[in-house]
Order: sequence, then structure tokens, then C-alpha cells
Amino acid sequence: MFHLNLRSVSALSIAAVLVAGTAAGAETLDTLSFDQKLRLANAGDAEGQVAVARAYESGADVTASQAQAANWYRKAADQGNSEAMFRLARIISRGAPGVEKNPEFAAKLYDAAARQGHVEAQNWLGYSYEHGLGIQQSDASAVEWYTKAANAGFAAAQSNLGLMYLSGKGVPRDYGKAFALFEQAAKNGDAWGANNLGGLYEMGWGVEQDKQKALTYYNQAAETGNKAGSENLKRLSAALGTKATGASVEPTATPKNPQIETAKPSVPDPTAAANSEFQSTQPPLKTQTPSVVSPPSARQPKKAKAETRTRAKTQATTIGQPPAPKKSHQRTPKETETCATSLFVGFFTGQRLCD
Repeated sequence: MFHLNLRSVSALSIAAVLVAGTAAGAETLDTLSFDQKLRLANAGDAEGQVAVARAYESGADVTASQAQAANWYRKAADQGNSEAMFRLARIISRGAPGVEKNPEFAAKLYDAAARQGHVEAQNWLGYSYEHGLGIQQSDASAVEWYTKAANAGFAAAQSNLGLMYLSGKGVPRDYGKAFALFEQAAKNGDAWGANNLGGLYEMGWGVEQDKQKALTYYNQAAETGNKAGSENLKRLSAALGTKATGASVEPTATPKNPQIETAKPSVPDPTAAANSEFQSTQPPLKTQTPSVVSPPSARQPKKAKAETRTRAKTQATTIGQPPAPKKSHQRTPKETETCATSLFVGFFTGQRLCD
């Protein structure tokens, strides 16, 4: 069985060789039966191990088991596969039956995968830094990793980075840059980016005020099922006396200020503000969470006008205040003795994952 050396996960990012299959190879794997994938995985093929893990994670052609998925992702991660590191981190970050939640270990895996250029891991690493999830909180580091993923064209990261510029976290506040990033995210299909872009058009921040364009972008967000986009579309349509279109939205008579949400890793998790809201989503989380989708936390930008307040939140896969990270698992002496060569000891309850 493969083991991940306890010396350092960071060594993984330096010494590990990324085992990336070609597009043709990936297509071939997709056509294989589960038993065929399992034979490849048992023979030590990292891509086969990832394919088996994904089957267990989704329940495709096999009974779903997050613990089995994590086990097979671990085997591929031991070989330096960045996709396996990222997917294992996602499971460990939230926990599952047979897998203990451990944000600290998830952050190390995000870091290892991010340093190999995995854009989703870069976005989630940025989100972890922003909210101090399993790692020392640092807005500057969050901006650094959001920027890497955003420059690679990852929409959720573009939305998250835009929110950092909007709220002035880790960078000087710059509505123009926030607008450009939200616009990129919206063009790349990110619902939170579209919703936030609508908010900037409605408020006239970083762009000339245009409430009709605000409606257009709120509608774009609403059509993908984005709740904040639907509410903003309904509210602004009522205020302008126009009929809301898309996503079966009926206007209400009581106008409020816009809610702006952004993409997190893949889990959206918004918190309502008294007046205007700028919300973000997780990494997908986003989700983002972080464009991911587990809950992000609320951010408060400084006042833009005397009477106007904005509140920022972030995504990962729904939107809101992320839970406080749990303390890492404490190994028993027996675990330390029998599994000293594996970083995964203690995260898979009821299983012995090392020889």
C-alpha cells in the first residue's frame, strides 16, 4: 500500500510528479466499466485510482462510500496526483461517515495541489486563507491564491478576488478592478459574478449607474437558480415598475438595496445585511462554496456613502458564516506506531489504511 510520508506535505508539492492523463486517456477511462477501472487502480495506476474514487464518491456503478472514495484518492495523492489531493481535501474539509473532518489537513492538501497548478485548489486555498480555515488567516495570501486562479480563468476565483477589491481586504479598495473581475466571472458563467455585477451597475460603483443593465445581470444570475439574483431582480423590478422576467420571479412592492454575492470555492453561504448586501459564494464552493459549494463567511466593506452599507460574504457550494475549524485529530500511541509513515492516520474511522 502507498503511504504519504509524514515529514511534510509541502515536500509533496516539490517532489511529487503530477500524473496527468491525456484527454484521450481520460475518455478511455470514462468508457471502462467499474471493474476495469478497479483492476487499473489495483495495479497502481493513479488515474485509475482517481476514477474508482470518483465512482465511490458519486455512487456511479457502485454503492456510494465517501470513506472508500477518500481511501482511493489517498492512494493517487500518494503518487502526486493533484486532482486526487484536491478531491481528498474536499471530503476531509467537511467530513463524512468514516472520514473525520479536519480543516488543517485539508488546507495542506489544497496547498500541495495548488502549487502544482490546480486552479480549484488555488481558489479553495485562497478561501481557506481568507477565513482562517485550517491555516493562519491572511488576506494577503488569500489575494495571492485567488489571483493565480483568476488569471487562469477560473470564474469562482475571479468573483472572490473581485470581492476582495470591493471590500478592500488584502488590497486597496478599487471598484474599477472589482467591476472588471465580476464582469469576467459573469462572462465565464458564474452566477455570483453576474449578481455582483448587477449590484455594481445598480449602485454605480466602478461603472456608470445603469439599472436596466443591473436587471439584465440579476436576471442572468436568477436563471441559474441563484437566490440572491432572484431576490434582487424581484426587488429592482418592483422599484422600477417593470415586470421581472426569467426564473419565474414575481416582483414585490418593497424595494431594498442590492444583495451582491460572489463565487467561492463551491459553497455559497450568504448572511443578510440590514441594507445593501454583497455576498460571495464557495470555491466550486464558491463554493464556492468557492465556482465550489459549501458555505463562505460574511465580509463587511467600508462605507462607500454616508448612508450606504455593504456586507460581503463568500461561496464554496450555499453562502453564510463558515463553521469554526475543528482541532486536528490526536493520534493514539498505537496509531502512531502502526501508521507512522502515513499522513492519513486518524482521518478514516474504522479503517486501517496503512500496513
